[in-house]
Amino acid sequence: MTEQARPSSVTRLAAGCAKPPVRRYDVALLDLDGVVYVGPDAVPGVPAALAAARTAGMRLGFVTNNAARTPEQVAEHLTELQVPARPADVITSSQAAATVVAGLLGDGARVLPVGGPGVAAALMAAGLTVVDSADDRPDAVVQGYGREVGWAQLAEAVVAVRNGARHVATNADASIPSPRGPLPGNGAMVAVVRGVTGQEPLVTGKPDPAMHAECVRRTGARRPLVVGDRLDTDIEGARRAGAASLLVFSGVTDPGTLLAAGPSHRPDLLAADASGVLHTHPPVESDGSTWRCGGWTVRGVEGGSGLELSGSDADAETRGAVPDGLDGLRALCVAHWSAHPDDGAPVRVVGTGRAASDAVASWGLAPPEGG
Repeated sequence: MTEQARPSSVTRLAAGCAKPPVRRYDVALLDLDGVVYVGPDAVPGVPAALAAARTAGMRLGFVTNNAARTPEQVAEHLTELQVPARPADVITSSQAAATVVAGLLGDGARVLPVGGPGVAAALMAAGLTVVDSADDRPDAVVQGYGREVGWAQLAEAVVAVRNGARHVATNADASIPSPRGPLPGNGAMVAVVRGVTGQEPLVTGKPDPAMHAECVRRTGARRPLVVGDRLDTDIEGARRAGAASLLVFSGVTDPGTLLAAGPSHRPDLLAADASGVLHTHPPVESDGSTWRCGGWTVRGVEGGSGLELSGSDADAETRGAVPDGLDGLRALCVAHWSAHPDDGAPVRVVGTGRAASDAVASWGLAPPEGG
């Protein structure tokens, strides 16, 4: 389905999902960092949830902007985390970059890799010639994430690009999630080369739709669901590929960033983590001035200066619902995006009552003291 043919994300999020996504979508295209694992460890509960999804008939594909490791290494790590995977199930941004460079420059082109071993491995697999130094006069520099990337590699990349090599970045993610919080990602290192050379790189990873399209081709998906934690890569990439999207909060995106998101960064479904594929997603109902989801209600603050949230999950539980703690946020998103259908904008949120005030504070949406 093309982007133009799909309903807006305001409509999709408002509609919810009356049956679990695992019964509506045939393949989950999962990001890895911040979705399946954070650092070396699995997100708690996610391996069991993905096993249950497979048992229910949903197939899994893994689509990562992290270029450091080869598909074989990624598959091995996933399997160690009790998420069995084959190399063919994994699409990395290094593979996407190698395919693009081979198409631009032809077989055998000389390429300087900057990043983890996954970058060089993908280049060689694509029939390109890997070189070690700018002195080898490479035709291109392909830069991807790698923990070992330091001044020496960045210096070689700068010299090569200044000598005329095409600068290709596997992705422009400024940060990666970790147990210690966000850490510098490939985009931060790419910015160093761009800042010194003045040359804008060609970025080949998500949100370019090629990665999701390749995973759809491999899995034969007819109704894919992209599951990701980043708005600017996973969610925008899903929209550009014409796929539905589920945003999880186990990675880098927080509720305030989500509320302020522009149209291309608005997901269709929300969940705390990837186990959201197993559960129903409630609708958001509106009469034009109020928005209700579960036991929560959102109204505009008098004077148009923000939104007011009231209610609680307990109100939904008395009606037999099983809330996931995000119903109030769903209502806030639909209310705010309905007022800003074509642009992103921050919003002030006020909680009325203890439960609402606590929810607003837990989402990091509480106005500053005196605000």
